[in-house]
Amino acid sequence: MKDELEFFDVETVPWQPDPAAPGVSERVLSREADGAVGTRIARWAPGTETSGVIRHDYFEEVLLLEGSLHDITLDRTFRAGHFASRRPGMPHGPYRTVDGCTMMEIRHRAVDAS
Repeated sequence: MKDELEFFDVETVPWQPDPAAPGVSERVLSREADGAVGTRIARWAPGTETSGVIRHDYFEEVLLLEGSLHDITLDRTFRAGHFASRRPGMPHGPYRTVDGCTMMEIRHRAVDAS
């Protein structure tokens, strides 16, 4: 279960490198102990590019807050204000960003274990 938190200033959460994604830093706002699901703000440095199609076993919602993100498979560029909602196993990516981007990601389990 994710932490129980009341309102707080997200600026107080330091940016940390995402150990699984070179060029990406994150502000983890809440996360389960295993790290698989949670809420974070992710910042992609200009020039960051992923390889391969991504699939995962959790639901994911993403809101682009700043910058742009290009989906290489779809050959489409998404900008601030674009939103994605992905079911477990849904293929997406790979991606690249020329100017960098910042996004809010919310991940939750496919089955509620409570």
